[in-house]
Amino acid sequence: MMATDNEIEGGPRRHGGRYIYEELRKQILTLKLKPGVQLDEVSLAAQFGLSRSPVRDALARLITEGLVVILPNRTTLVTPFEIEEFPNYIAALDLMQRVVTRLAATQHRPEDLEAIREADAAYLNAVTRGDFQVMSELNKAFHMAIARAGRNPYFINYYERLLSEGQRLLHLHFDYIVSSASANRLGRDHDDIIQAIAARDGDAAEAAAHEHTVLFQRRFLDYMQQNLTAQISVT
Repeated sequence: MMATDNEIEGGPRRHGGRYIYEELRKQILTLKLKPGVQLDEVSLAAQFGLSRSPVRDALARLITEGLVVILPNRTTLVTPFEIEEFPNYIAALDLMQRVVTRLAATQHRPEDLEAIREADAAYLNAVTRGDFQVMSELNKAFHMAIARAGRNPYFINYYERLLSEGQRLLHLHFDYIVSSASANRLGRDHDDIIQAIAARDGDAAEAAAHEHTVLFQRRFLDYMQQNLTAQISVT
């Protein structure tokens, strides 16, 4: 029997929208849905066996996260990523990473430092297992724990959007990262940041955050130069 509007609104619709959001988000971040791919409400509703309303809700949430975009002609796409914009992305990420990490060093409470260390331990466990999807989620969780320790909601919200975009880039070259660095070395990328925050050293925290961004940039550009130079010129 088909669900009524009230039944859909009260439970299954809300649950369905959350499921669609989580599934689409996972596919976008792991590049199963490629940048620039068109998303059609009718097709997605048929795919998930739900009405268009929860699909619309899921897409709206993905739009707020910057993972989906609506063009002026109302076409909905997975947000494209132009490699020419990579320097601009890195500049924005570097600035925000330095800011939130400095704030975490100067503003954190004991429970914040505990949350940061717990997030890093979970990330290291995923690195050891080689679980790429979990790695990217836990890496983001680690950096968001740092952002929350700084207690500035404007920085937190913008930083989260940058980290979500970065997850797609991480998945693009995860194989290269793991093959070019031991699991132990990869899992130690956060050590200097944590130590500086724990010491309440704002200058050291900002410097460590900058070095972390530079490391991400270098790994990505090395990957691009070794794997995609035939299609793309990287500067």
